[in-house]
Amino acid sequence: MVRRPVAWVVTVVLLVEALGVAALNWFLGVVVERQKMSMAGLDPHLMSTSSKIGGVVFGLYFALCALVALLVAVRDRAPAGFGRVVLVSAAVVHGLLGAFAWGLVGWTAFLVMVVVLALLVLLLVSYDRDGGPGPRSVPGGGGGAGGEPRAGRGPAAAPAGEPVAGRTEEPQDGDGEEPQDSVPARFSSPVPTTP
Repeated sequence: MVRRPVAWVVTVVLLVEALGVAALNWFLGVVVERQKMSMAGLDPHLMSTSSKIGGVVFGLYFALCALVALLVAVRDRAPAGFGRVVLVSAAVVHGLLGAFAWGLVGWTAFLVMVVVLALLVLLLVSYDRDGGPGPRSVPGGGGGAGGEPRAGRGPAAAPAGEPVAGRTEEPQDGDGEEPQDSVPARFSSPVPTTP
């Protein structure tokens, strides 16, 4: 199966992405501080600190996503609960980053984001949920033979000797008679065809 290799690839890609995002934002923060850059009168030190904090936060987020993918690869089980939410959020983030990358950076960055998004989606859908609920039964009725839900109680489902609600013991129209078709059957001989 391709499930475990996909999980390992997703782990490596997200770990590289975590390190790359953290390093890039840290570098940009250092450049802003050394060049004394300012946008709309903002303090350069504040911009530098914000960039560094953002890099660390996003780096830790992608590292958490890589950890979840690593656990999926090691256990060979579908992510559940919080892990599934983390991987779904990572897929959404990569979709948004791909949309922004198309307009700001170019089609190559967009293609990279789409590939990572496809890997995340493949990881999420390739595992079948284990231990899920069994066959569902109809409320008010127990499961029938073979796991099929039992239909509600009607004339056909009533046990022998138990009266059916709304029915009296008096004979009704159609009781004791053979069933008849409302339309008579028409028999015709096949018409021979010539080639």
